[in-house]
Amino acid sequence: MTKVHNFSAGPGILPSEVLQKAAEACINFDNLNLSLLEISHRSKNFEAVMDESRVLVKELLGLNDNYKVLFLGGGASLQFAMVPYNLLRTEGTAGYINTGVWASKAIKEAKMIGNTQVVASSEDKKFSYIPKNYEIPTNLDYLHMTSNNTIYGTQFKDFPKTSVPMVCDMSSDIFSRKVNGNDFALIYAGAQKNMGPAGATMVAVDETILGKTGRKMLSMLDYQVHIKGGSMYNTPPVFPIYVSMLTLKWLKENGGIAWMEKRNQEKADALYTEIDRNSMFVGTTAIEDRSNMNVTFIMPKPELEPEFDKLWKTANISGLRGHRDVGGYRASLYNALPLESVKALIEVMQEFEKKFA
Repeated sequence: MTKVHNFSAGPGILPSEVLQKAAEACINFDNLNLSLLEISHRSKNFEAVMDESRVLVKELLGLNDNYKVLFLGGGASLQFAMVPYNLLRTEGTAGYINTGVWASKAIKEAKMIGNTQVVASSEDKKFSYIPKNYEIPTNLDYLHMTSNNTIYGTQFKDFPKTSVPMVCDMSSDIFSRKVNGNDFALIYAGAQKNMGPAGATMVAVDETILGKTGRKMLSMLDYQVHIKGGSMYNTPPVFPIYVSMLTLKWLKENGGIAWMEKRNQEKADALYTEIDRNSMFVGTTAIEDRSNMNVTFIMPKPELEPEFDKLWKTANISGLRGHRDVGGYRASLYNALPLESVKALIEVMQEFEKKFA
């Protein structure tokens, strides 16, 4: 099979050995002569998967004993509503930093639940930078941020210092770099970038912040209900959780977060260096805020885009077009993408420059 260099923004690339093990489990899981897709989610075999997944998340994020790890359905988009529903007091205020489309959608949901304040925003420059030097009100119930902007290509390099409980949507850069998980009261992430296939969302929450909103809670939206049920209040997304477990084991066995951060930095440095050198391309974000996960760039001569598209598609490169709302190009460098794929893209960019500069 011809190697495809997969720069898709999500669902994103997964390690080949993880895909192989997941495929085998779909036929015969744990030597049960049953498919993973048809066993009971309450069987001891799958409970072991859930337990190991939780342990790996806590270990890789360095979380203390106060944190509970959940695997839920509904994607990060459901968390846009669950976070304020569980943390925003009926007479309180939630704070948000608006750095892009997904942050904007989280703000929209929060406003439907209670008083919501946008503490800082980069919307004035089309989300091309991360806001800085803003004041965080001390009376907030929580401060929400989106660590990485998949569409516009920016990323928090440092997180705010505040006494306010911090909540972070890490869907597109979870486990890609070292962070102190205990700095956040709640972290959530859709699996389909760095963990597994679409269908599961990981939530790590300090349970000491729960149960304080003053509202009656719907069971399916209540973190405490899901904690008590061990992420099995309803049937969990079995396959995505299993693949996430395999991916986290792959990460740990290869050197953990420190290994992955170094690897991701090397990929990002190589590609950004070429973008800055190459006369045919221009980066779209503030240099100090460039994402290591989603590299966005455009062409000063957009009329040549069809010619560039032919070259990268011929080189077995996939998923390089920018988001439909912004155009241009986006190379997603998620954890499982090898450096060889980045080098293949750089070679195409250099070939393009030689032909058309």
